[in-house]
Amino acid sequence: MATPPLLLVIDPDPRTAVAIAEALKDSDIRIKAVSTGDDADEELRGGRFDIVLCDLEFEEGRGFGLLKEIQKTSPHPPFIALNESSDSRSAIEAVKAGAFDFVPKPFSRSDLIRAVEEAVSCSRLANEPVAIDPRNELNEASDSLVGNSRAMLDVYKGLGRISATPVTVLIRGETGTGKELVARAIFQYGHRSHKPFITINCAAIPENLLESELFGHEKGAFTGAVATRIGKFEQANGATLFLDEIGDLDHALQAKLLRVLQEKRFQRVGGSEEISVDVRIIAATHRSLEKMISEGNFREDLFYRLNVATIKLPPLRDRTGDIQLLTGFFLKRFSAELGLPPTAITRNAVSRLESSRLPGNVRQLQNIVRKALLRSRGYAIDREMIDDLLQETEPPDSDSKDSTSVEEYCQQLVAEAANGSLEGVHQLAVERIERGLIESALNRSGGNISRASKWLGLSRLTLREKAKRHGISTAR
Repeated sequence: MATPPLLLVIDPDPRTAVAIAEALKDSDIRIKAVSTGDDADEELRGGRFDIVLCDLEFEEGRGFGLLKEIQKTSPHPPFIALNESSDSRSAIEAVKAGAFDFVPKPFSRSDLIRAVEEAVSCSRLANEPVAIDPRNELNEASDSLVGNSRAMLDVYKGLGRISATPVTVLIRGETGTGKELVARAIFQYGHRSHKPFITINCAAIPENLLESELFGHEKGAFTGAVATRIGKFEQANGATLFLDEIGDLDHALQAKLLRVLQEKRFQRVGGSEEISVDVRIIAATHRSLEKMISEGNFREDLFYRLNVATIKLPPLRDRTGDIQLLTGFFLKRFSAELGLPPTAITRNAVSRLESSRLPGNVRQLQNIVRKALLRSRGYAIDREMIDDLLQETEPPDSDSKDSTSVEEYCQQLVAEAANGSLEGVHQLAVERIERGLIESALNRSGGNISRASKWLGLSRLTLREKAKRHGISTAR
């Protein structure tokens, strides 16, 4: 089991550490607090901290000195600057000096939690190595790109050519093929591996908030902007920024992103100052950007800026022979993680996996193997068990007569997650409800895409994409 993150708080006011501990009480983060520069020096020399929260101005600006010292270590923990001032000058100076983020004092609980969670995620992604493991011979406890099929060997070659160069990279592949792993591998084998690895999922953040997440905002830029906010581009200055699901980026933000790629400058929301950045971009998408361009939903000039170097991840159905390797890898890895004895899987069970559709690709296979381990209780995993698990992970039939209410269905999923028989239940529920909504809208509209998309509040392109993903025909 992973060791909980360790957070070092450096602040002369003991109330700060108390407030931070209270804000983070529901997390598993451990906290160590010191109040002087000498104590901070001693802790930083002797300990391995995952994050540092430090007041910039204590002992006549000692915080800036500590920040500069931390930048000389490799790898160095993300440094979150604290300061009584919420103006842009303090934030800019902190980020220019290498701070991961800036939180004004007195801080809000939500701002602190957001900054700490992002820093923990950044630290984990940057410091947990991704092994390139064609034959499953490396440590199963590490994140690995596993597979020796011709399609995966081409991926490894591409990684070798691209990693050491500073070019922008576009990773393409279906959902669940391992795009984030490839992005991390490019970063870790690249020329900026000693700097942070900042990530943002463009599909996971509402459009009205995404611009602020990417580019930051000035104090007073909009209702609720009580302090200057540093965006991902400033956090990633001199480092690497991974833009996941770039195909979901709003058209207006595409123009602003294009300007950053071309001119390496941008403005915060509500700001007028030009901010210069040097960021290596890695982007990923499961969408057909060429199709989006032809339909007017993605800028062609941005596509060419992103598509300097490309890695195409093959779906699992095109990776002949890799399912057996991956299954063995996950069995060993999850056995160790769950404290279970080594468990065998029959040849018939592997054959059933190899012949199945597995639309969720490696992520779905991983999920099935973990569930099988929990159910097997040390006995060999057979074909019958795999059949049952495949049936569970397939989308429900559109003509299902199941009358279970949404509330009852959610209660059932959470109960199964609590007893360990299911995981990722949020995604299962979302997919089931989304499929039902799309099917119902298309039936009621008689296949009229415009009408159905209006009812659902989706664009026609998005509706077609989601229908295709769920295996729903748009013809009625």
